[in-house]
Amino acid sequence: MSQLKDAILATTANGDKAFVPYIMAGDGGLEKLQSTILKLQELGVTAIEVGIPFTDPVADGPTIERAGERALANGTTLRKVIETLAGFASEIKVPLVAMTYLNPILAYGVEQFAQDASAAGIRGVIIPDMPLEEKDIIHPALQEANIALIQLVSLTSTPERVERLTKASEGFIYAVTVNGITGARSSFANELEEHFAKIQDYTDTPVLAGFGISSPDHVKSFGAFCSGVIVGSKIVDSLANDDWATIEELVLASKVATVR
Repeated sequence: MSQLKDAILATTANGDKAFVPYIMAGDGGLEKLQSTILKLQELGVTAIEVGIPFTDPVADGPTIERAGERALANGTTLRKVIETLAGFASEIKVPLVAMTYLNPILAYGVEQFAQDASAAGIRGVIIPDMPLEEKDIIHPALQEANIALIQLVSLTSTPERVERLTKASEGFIYAVTVNGITGARSSFANELEEHFAKIQDYTDTPVLAGFGISSPDHVKSFGAFCSGVIVGSKIVDSLANDDWATIEELVLASKVATVR
């Protein structure tokens, strides 16, 4: 069992829900990465998704797209992010999940990336532009380094596709809650609970909801029928405005005292 899955199951064992904030590495400068990660872990998050800026991102809404552009303007690269994380890896107590793309990994070197990422505290990887059918490009190296390869499941996936994706996903299953790009939403489709139940039928791997979740009420609502949530745009926007109070409210909504 992966360290990432272990962390999620440890969180849910007492009734809490997993809370995974997404941050854009290099937004505001890589020198902020250490303080941001350590503060988030202090607030009690389960894991942290570390976005790597890319020139041709998939499904990013305007908030994350702008954050990626700022990070790229600061000279942020996959290698620099890993080097920065490695500099304080001994202080990182929660699993990190890298959200990156296939080309930067290939340019880095698959085996070297897996080794360096593991040493830097990365315990999971999301590669949105890599189809399941191509996972063997990187999966053996990740397995060797004890890094989970996480799959995204969309609302439009066929039942057969959902089954294949869920059975292949490691660490957790990233269940996309909307059709479209990332960004805050005021409402979601009514049939989501049924959709999540079908996903969970295929596997005992935790299912986390992502895309559009932007309020404590959203965190509580999704926590009623899945193992936890991933919050991106609201976290990125709050960090850009140094609004830690909003981030703390979101994290607290995942705790047992506020979910019940």
